[in-house]
Amino acid sequence: MDQTLSLKHNQQFYSIVELLSSGLSYYKINKLVEEGKLHKLNNKMYENASYQGDESDIAFACAYATKGVICMMSAARYYNLTTFLPDGVDVAIERNMKISTLPDWPKMNIWYFPKNRYDTGVVTASDGVCEFPVYDIEKTVVDILYYRNKVGIEETKEILKNYLMREDRDLIKLHKYADALGCGKILGIYLEVLI
Repeated sequence: MDQTLSLKHNQQFYSIVELLSSGLSYYKINKLVEEGKLHKLNNKMYENASYQGDESDIAFACAYATKGVICMMSAARYYNLTTFLPDGVDVAIERNMKISTLPDWPKMNIWYFPKNRYDTGVVTASDGVCEFPVYDIEKTVVDILYYRNKVGIEETKEILKNYLMREDRDLIKLHKYADALGCGKILGIYLEVLI
C-alpha cells in the first residue's frame, strides 16, 4: 500500500505523533520528506505538500509554536478591536518554553509570558482555515494594557475604546483579569479618561 494515501489533501500540517500513529515508521516519514511529499518544519511538525486548502498565517504560526497561544495585536485583530496591522503573528509561550525553529513566513513575534499570564483566558477560535488557541477578548485587552509601552499608547487607546463599544463586553471579567495580572490601577485610569 502506498504510504502517501494517509496524507489528506485538506490537512496542511501533521505532527510526528499523528504520522507515527497512522502506521508510518520514521523511515517512511523520512522517505516522504525526500520525495517532497512532506516538508519538515521542526522535530514535531511536518507540512503536507499535497494540501489544497486556503493558507493561514495563524495556522503556520501554530505549527511552529505547537504550545503557543495567539495573543496581543493578532488577537486584537481577530476580535476586530484594532485597525492597526500587526507586523507578524503574535504568539505567547510560557517563559521556560523554547521554539527551535522560526519560519521565514509568516514573521512571528514571540511573547514570553509568566505561567499565570500564559494559562489565563485561553479559548479555541477559528479563522475559517484552522482552529487555534487564542486569549479571550477581555484577556487580550488586559495584555495590551499591561504591555502598552511595547504596543503603543494610541493602539492601546483604540483597542480599549473599541472594546467598550461592544455589546458583548464583560467589564467584571475585564476587572478580574486586570487585578489578577497586575494592571488594575492602570485599567482604572484608562477607563476614567475614556468614559
